[in-house]
Amino acid sequence: MAKPTVAIVGRPNVGKSTIFNRIVGERISIVEDIPGVTRDRIYSSADWLTHDFNIIDTGGIDIGDEPFLTQIRQQAEVAIDEADVIIFLTNGREGVTAADEEVAKILYKTKKPVVLAVNKIDNPDMRADIYDFYTLGFGEPFPISGSHGLGLGDLLDEVAKHFPEHDAGDYDEDVIKFCLIGRPNVGKSSLVNALLGEERVIVSNVAGTTRDAVDTPYTKDGQEYVIIDTAGMRKKGKVYETTEKYSVLRALRAIERSDVVLVVIDGEEGIIEQDKHIAGYAHEAGRAVVIVVNKWDAVEKDEKTMKEFEEKIRAHFLFLDYAPIVFLSAKTKKRIHTLLPMINAASESHSLRVQTNVLNDVIADAVARNPAPTHNGKRLKLYYVTQVAVKPPTFVVFVNDTELFHFSYARFIENRIRDAFEFTGTPIKIIGRERD
Repeated sequence: MAKPTVAIVGRPNVGKSTIFNRIVGERISIVEDIPGVTRDRIYSSADWLTHDFNIIDTGGIDIGDEPFLTQIRQQAEVAIDEADVIIFLTNGREGVTAADEEVAKILYKTKKPVVLAVNKIDNPDMRADIYDFYTLGFGEPFPISGSHGLGLGDLLDEVAKHFPEHDAGDYDEDVIKFCLIGRPNVGKSSLVNALLGEERVIVSNVAGTTRDAVDTPYTKDGQEYVIIDTAGMRKKGKVYETTEKYSVLRALRAIERSDVVLVVIDGEEGIIEQDKHIAGYAHEAGRAVVIVVNKWDAVEKDEKTMKEFEEKIRAHFLFLDYAPIVFLSAKTKKRIHTLLPMINAASESHSLRVQTNVLNDVIADAVARNPAPTHNGKRLKLYYVTQVAVKPPTFVVFVNDTELFHFSYARFIENRIRDAFEFTGTPIKIIGRERD
C-alpha cells in the first residue's frame, strides 16, 4: 500500500524547511555508504509512532522568478494535488498576515484535511498569542517550535488522524507490480505498448506527454502483472510547467507501490547524471530493479558494443550492482521477450526467504574463510544470522559489538549471501544487532 503524503504549505519565512527537517529527522542527513545515490530535499520519508508517510516541503520547491503571490499559489496547488493531509504553517511572532489569508483562500478549495500549525512559539507564555489564527477558518491552531522541536508530537498526532485507512490500489500478493521510471522521452510509454501488444498508452515525441501514473493490468503466461506507467522525471530547474514539474512526486509514489522498478535509459543518447539520480529513488525505496536500455535498434554497434555499454552502466550505477541489464527496442520489439523473465526473477528474489539453518551454515563458512577484523585489540564475533523481512530481503546479524560491525564487513556478508542464493535484481539490507 502506498504511504500517505503530507505537505507543508505556507507563505515564505514561516519555517517550512525547519519543520520538514524536524519531522524527517536524521533521514535527510544520512550519507549513503554506496556512492552515486542522491536525494531530493523537497520530498522524503518520515514516521510517527506506527505511521510511515511521505512529506513534501513546498518551501524547497524552486519556482524561479515567479511573482510572490504566484509562487505561494503554485506551492499550495502542489499540496492540494499530491497530499493526503496538508499542514498549513504560520508564524506566531508576526500574527495573521495578508499572505496567510491568501494561502487560506487557496486551501479552502480543497477537500483534503488541513491542520493549522503556528510556528515559532518558543515558550509557553507565547501560546496566548495564537488565538487570532482561529480567524483563518481551519479550527484549532497547534503551537509548535521548529527551532526547539516543541509541540510536534501533538501536531503529528492530529495529522495521523486524517491518514486514509485503505488504498484502492491494493492488489493480490501473486500480482507482480512494476513501474517504469526515467527521463522524459526515453520510451517508457512505447515500452508499455510493446509489452501489451497494443496502443494502450499515448505515445508522443513531445517530452512530458504522460502526466500521471496509470495502472494497467496485464496477464502473460498465467502470471498477472500491473504496469504502472509514470511521468518522465526531468532535472529540477529545467521544467517550468507546474503539472510537469511535480510529476516526480507521482513517480515516487508509483515506486512505492511497485515490487519491481524498470529504470529506462535511452541507448541512443547514453547515460547522463539525471539517470543516476532517478535510479537512486528506486534503490532508496528498497525495490527490486531492472535496468532497461531502450532504443538499442538506433545504436551503431559491433560485437563489443553491448559489453562496453554494460561496463559504463556498472561504472555509473555502483549502487545498483545487483540489477540485471536488458537491452531492447520498444519500437521494433527486438529482445522485448527478455524483459518479463527478468522482471519475474527480480520479483521472486525480492520476496525470497532463506531457511535460517541454511543461512547460518553459509555465514559460518564465510567467516571461517575470512575472519572478522579486530579493532583496538577487540575482535568482532558473529553469533547468529536470521532473515526478518522480505521486499527487500532483510537480515539481522547478531554480534558482540555493533561498533565493530563495519560497513565493509557487512558488505562482505551481503556478497556471500548473494553468492549462495538467487537474489537477482533486489537490494539486501544487513542490520547489525548486539546479542542480549
